Amino acid sequence: MPTSVQAKPRRLGAILGLLAFAQMIIAIDYNIMFVALPDIGSDLGFSAQNLQWVISAYSVAFGGFLLLGGRATDLFGRKNMFLFGLFLYAASSIAGGLATDSWLLVAARVVQGLGGAFLAPATLSLVTTLFAEGTERNRALAVWGGAGGFGMVLGAILGGILTDALGWQAVMWVNVLCAGAAMAYGLTALPTTAKANATGFDLPGAVTGTVASTLLVFTLVNGPEAGWGSATTVGSLIAAVVMFAIFLTIESKTRAPMMPLRLFSNRNVSVGTTITFLFMATFGAYAYFLTQYWQVVQGYSAWATGFAFLLPSGCVLIGTVAAGKLMNSYGARKTLLIALTVGLVGTVALALTLTQDSSYAVIAAPLVVLSLGQGVIFTAMFAASTTGVANEDQGIGSGIATTGQQIGGAVGLAVLIAIAASAAGGDGATDPAKLTDGILTATWATAAGIALTFLATLALKKPSATQVAEAAAAPAEPAAAADPITVTAPVTERV
Repeated sequence: MPTSVQAKPRRLGAILGLLAFAQMIIAIDYNIMFVALPDIGSDLGFSAQNLQWVISAYSVAFGGFLLLGGRATDLFGRKNMFLFGLFLYAASSIAGGLATDSWLLVAARVVQGLGGAFLAPATLSLVTTLFAEGTERNRALAVWGGAGGFGMVLGAILGGILTDALGWQAVMWVNVLCAGAAMAYGLTALPTTAKANATGFDLPGAVTGTVASTLLVFTLVNGPEAGWGSATTVGSLIAAVVMFAIFLTIESKTRAPMMPLRLFSNRNVSVGTTITFLFMATFGAYAYFLTQYWQVVQGYSAWATGFAFLLPSGCVLIGTVAAGKLMNSYGARKTLLIALTVGLVGTVALALTLTQDSSYAVIAAPLVVLSLGQGVIFTAMFAASTTGVANEDQGIGSGIATTGQQIGGAVGLAVLIAIAASAAGGDGATDPAKLTDGILTATWATAAGIALTFLATLALKKPSATQVAEAAAAPAEPAAAADPITVTAPVTERV
């Protein structure tokens, strides 16, 4: 029978720092591009309708290839896929920074999305396998999620400063430096990780699953621009449904599926993925409208917009760090319900105070409340969705949860843009008053989506009384405070 050798990395705290840094790279890239969009559009000749593809090309590739990236992480080693994802990030960022035409930048963003599709599940599965489920993992996820919140802060600030000082190309060079540094350290710092004991690679499942996911995300992203009734939109949607049906048939029959359907018998996986989907469709998509509000309605520069994001992004950071302690005290389910309530209150308050002439001070308090809830949810939803998943399936489990996140972002942005455009009217993109009406309507729609997420969270499995008691009795020091953390994780190849 195959056995696995168990070992502990000597510097687990430093490794957690590396994994958190990788998460920060993904978060920086998300916010930094939003702030740079207006300059990118004018410099490379994007139309108002096509500019969203700077964001959407990344989302389509990221969301479409996540299942493949997650399963590849299990089969070929988490360390290998971690380094491969960073390499794609760095190489595509070089190409994007040198782009002189709109299509070149979009192509670079596609490859960057591919890098994210391998890096995100590798990073998350390394956290969830190196740290024992429960208190240790909650603390580690809080550090990991906190790095994401810090990345959002840093991305917003760097996006404004670099775009104004050096041009939009500078926002791409940041990825080159960060990803290169992470690769160099990861080569020696990361342990060689276990590979799943699978009989082979599910090539038919990989192809059909990736094509189906990509077509679905493309449909959702392209629908608002091309029209929901257009031949392209309808055709890609039908093709996505057909490919998903073929994919599920293959997965139910093959001996070594890319996405084991048995994972969905774990209620935390199925409900947790729904939560990640709804989270990004609401909280995650709203950054687009804040950028529009500050730059188009209020007339902020890119630099000023970056600093406007500082307050909400900083509160997201605080929320992600606080989530670990909250989960240890109340469990992931109750923590999510509390945080969703806080986020809903903040979103409703923002909708009640947002006008064309609202000063930053007026909307600051609602943004603080909304963002604190957002930060806690970000950490807690991944803890919930990976609970009860075996180590050898953590890569695909993380990939499933992150797929829900990425597709949710594409769906939410497409739906909210359509809602805002309908409320704003034909010239809403240039008329500040009408654009404000559209943003306000999108804010109320976001609040409705958060309420729906609350209802979905009620379906998460409640922790047992024993689990709650053990979590409450656990020591409270941070996971990354010392290197010799007591964990038992497979870190060498199966023999």
